[in-house]
Amino acid sequence: MVKLTMIARVTDGLPLVEGLDDGRDLKDADFYKHQAKALFKNLSNGHNDASRMSIETGPYVFHYIIEGRVCYLTMCDRSYPKKLAFQYLEDLKNEFEKVNGSQIETAARPYAFIKFDTFIQKTKKLYLDTHTQRNLAKLNDELYEVHQIMTRNVQEVLGVGEKLDQVSEMSSRLTSESRIYADKARDLNRQALIRKWAPVAIVIGVVLLLFWVRKKIW
Repeated sequence: MVKLTMIARVTDGLPLVEGLDDGRDLKDADFYKHQAKALFKNLSNGHNDASRMSIETGPYVFHYIIEGRVCYLTMCDRSYPKKLAFQYLEDLKNEFEKVNGSQIETAARPYAFIKFDTFIQKTKKLYLDTHTQRNLAKLNDELYEVHQIMTRNVQEVLGVGEKLDQVSEMSSRLTSESRIYADKARDLNRQALIRKWAPVAIVIGVVLLLFWVRKKIW
């Protein structure tokens, strides 16, 4: 069954909606919600290009679709049919675009569309029982295929993102350190030049001063 549902903006990972009763019967709900938000962050950083993907995590599977720079994500039991999970997301996507499509880009705060939870809960109930005539018909719908959707492991997906972040952070740090080193090198060179030529400049200054004084006296 569906355990968790979240919708986020892909451009910056901003969460737009979360199922309000998600996690009540889910052990370690906060852990899986944290994973979902980490996935959104990965997507916002461009680490995954697939518009549809399934990601295994413990006894569950995250399924997501990306459409119009919005990610629709759900987490289900591993035994829950993949085909129904993605059709559930398609239903959410179609309604969310219709109701909130024009406001997605301007949303400035997390969970700006929390009222959409009413539709999430109503739709989730339709997908609870996989043996209803409605859901069996969806499972037998040959026009909607999910075999080509990639399945990956959550450690693999998040690990790639973390490594890329570490490389980027290291690169930025090295660039910053090289700038600091260059500045220090310029300062040292400047000080060396001052120490080298300062005595000469002083001697020349003294000679010129004596010459000027002598000229004034004579």
